[in-house]
Amino acid sequence: FQYEEAVLCFSKAIYLQPEQTELHVSQGEAFIQLCDFQSAADSYNQANFLDPGVFNARLSFIYNMQAQCVFDRGLFLEALDLFEKAAELKPEAASAFRIRTACCLRDLRSALELDPESQQAKAMQQHLKEAGEENRQQAVIRMLSGQLQEALCLINAALESNPENGQLYLFGTLYRRLKEFISAIEDLILAAELCEPKEEERKESSSVLKEVQLQLALTYNDFAVQCFSRGLYDEALLLLNKAIKEDKNLGGLYLNRGCFFRQADWCYALLDYQQAEEMLSPNEPALRLRLAVIHSTLGSFCFHEYFQDAADMFSLAIMYNPTASPYYEYRSKALRRIHDLSGAREDLIRLLILDPDNEE
Repeated sequence: FQYEEAVLCFSKAIYLQPEQTELHVSQGEAFIQLCDFQSAADSYNQANFLDPGVFNARLSFIYNMQAQCVFDRGLFLEALDLFEKAAELKPEAASAFRIRTACCLRDLRSALELDPESQQAKAMQQHLKEAGEENRQQAVIRMLSGQLQEALCLINAALESNPENGQLYLFGTLYRRLKEFISAIEDLILAAELCEPKEEERKESSSVLKEVQLQLALTYNDFAVQCFSRGLYDEALLLLNKAIKEDKNLGGLYLNRGCFFRQADWCYALLDYQQAEEMLSPNEPALRLRLAVIHSTLGSFCFHEYFQDAADMFSLAIMYNPTASPYYEYRSKALRRIHDLSGAREDLIRLLILDPDNEE
């Protein structure tokens, strides 16, 4: 085929009938056969202008082919722009374009290692940083407005532009809010590795690292709660241990782990609750309720042989939850066994005040 001649003929036809979409498409196809992808893109852009959106897939293909060509010539900045255009026109194939973008990034780093003064590599690096910052800012806006999936896409785009920016991986908290805990943990662990304090920026890196550790602890905690709700107690316990390892100053973690330990060992649960008691407000309702329940349970275990110990445990349960009438009943029975009839009588009176319909 005489593609050069075809291009000239289509150009004359377009001059006479510029509104004919088919002419621009045919000319674009002729340019593709000549490997003139820039001219092909111009033709298809004109066709897309006349029939918006109809030729997005074909135009994406052209940009992709053009990007491959300039990439092979080492023009990474131009290749990156073209891959981005291709991805915008065909979002369903964005992952494939991201892989090619990653190749650009790797070659950029190689170019800078070989020639630290390369102006093109430096220009591309600056372009990537600016694009990443713009995506990060847009992600924050989406996150604040509750558009979590959109925010996540923008952060992923920012990471493609600047994959060595550890602070961007802090947005792994988006995965946590979406209940995608494994992805959240992977991102936060990577953030921790990238934010290891360097001598010249120790103060800033250290503060970021602390935030990463906090978010990682919270993610492990939320993941553990999900496992617990599904009956996966061993997995939940393992995750809570990891959370406490990341941040030992979160009293709520000990409170949750007490619930999990309670599945197997009440004494360990009590130790966790006592640790939480030291760290949280002494009037924290959830903490007082758990302490009351565990002391009552331990009192029940002691009741058959160690009546004084049982009475002491029930007394502690009452201290943490004085409005729970069953605790007075249990302590009254224990006191009768150790012949403290006066104390047993007083507990029965309190029981009747709190629960006047108690027939027993």
